[in-house]
Amino acid sequence: MTFQKISFAMAAIAASALGCTASHDAPAKGGTELQAAPVPVHTGAASSTVSSESPSNAVNAAVPGDTDAVRAPVVVGQHPTPPVLDSLIKGTLAARGLYVFRFGANTRRLKHLIGIADSTEINALIIDVKDEFGLNFVPTDPMLKKNAGTQVKAVNMRALVDTIRAHGILPVARIVVFKDSVTARNNPDHVIRKADGTPWHDKKGQTWVNPYANAIWEYNFRVAEEAIKMGFGEIQFDYIRFPEPFKSLPPQVFPEQNGRTKPQVLAEFLNAARARFAKLGVRTTADIFGLVTTVGGALEVGQQWEHVAPAVDVVLPMVYPSHYPPGSFQLPHPNATPYDVIHIAISRARERDAKLGIKGEHVRPWIQAFTLGKPPYGPHEIEEQKRAVYDSGYDGWVMWEPGSRYDKFLPALEKTYVSRKKNPPVPRPPNRLD
Repeated sequence: MTFQKISFAMAAIAASALGCTASHDAPAKGGTELQAAPVPVHTGAASSTVSSESPSNAVNAAVPGDTDAVRAPVVVGQHPTPPVLDSLIKGTLAARGLYVFRFGANTRRLKHLIGIADSTEINALIIDVKDEFGLNFVPTDPMLKKNAGTQVKAVNMRALVDTIRAHGILPVARIVVFKDSVTARNNPDHVIRKADGTPWHDKKGQTWVNPYANAIWEYNFRVAEEAIKMGFGEIQFDYIRFPEPFKSLPPQVFPEQNGRTKPQVLAEFLNAARARFAKLGVRTTADIFGLVTTVGGALEVGQQWEHVAPAVDVVLPMVYPSHYPPGSFQLPHPNATPYDVIHIAISRARERDAKLGIKGEHVRPWIQAFTLGKPPYGPHEIEEQKRAVYDSGYDGWVMWEPGSRYDKFLPALEKTYVSRKKNPPVPRPPNRLD
């Protein structure tokens, strides 16, 4: 079975596994549309002049005690930057991180996760700044306020980020881009459509924003810029893709496409973001399906290694062994052989980077800290995945557990950060991809 043929199923599985971090938002009310950005659609640029003056009736009550909405913007560089943190922000030290879901940033769990980082090799925390159900902070930008959604938000995100930085930990802002039900409801002019002009819906009934719409680009860029003002040291885009075009669903129609392919427009978005945030001293990264590392062409959702890799500072492939079907890489049960899956997938990513002339810690895979099928995952499986990353020639990785519960995996974490990557890397097994 070829990877191209299974990419629909794998995309659906990955989307299901990665989309369970928040509940559905209550519908926002009218008067909240973004205005189209007045820039040429082929340039990959985005305007900073998008109008945000239309009134809003959307529900966006401030969380008690949150002062983000009244503080003056923080100038980049005014946050504490211990030497280790500075190295992480610049990318001279590889990140080893934990995912913190929306509600984990608003509870005692964040304090517990900081404690784990203080006592182990963990040096980064990936925080939900915007997931598919809206923002996780109270914004100051009027455009952002209109599309914030009604989910409970972190209390004083700025203070949380300052605390993380004070511990020498890299705060990474995870921003879900095109699977955005809140912005889709509030901005019906900028959604994916059916052939009859009505909004297209996925299998869960959700509408996606249109990746070709410059106004959507601008909105996400401004979310990232507000995160940078709060002190986040890296921007990580997730759902940087199109929805799965299942045959059981109507065909997707994209206004503003103008002849551009899916891989092309995703690369244009990421290139524009990277250029914009580099001026603020912050790197741009992107989450992609693990299959992208080994599939030669583009997945149906638009992700292709040769388009994404040159457009970001770091690529984060989701190479969860449980997401590969039996027989992948000639492995009868991929979930039972985490080392082999990740070593093959990440070694292939390194080979493709080399052909593009990309060197260094450019690949930072997501590793599986959850159980999906047999065997159950524990410390041993984490150790095997880490070893595979190091043998592939990289030092960094991040762990995904949907509820940010990592205690049972702690025996797999070293007590201090030590570079473990192999130079030269361990060759991947022959005849499994070639």
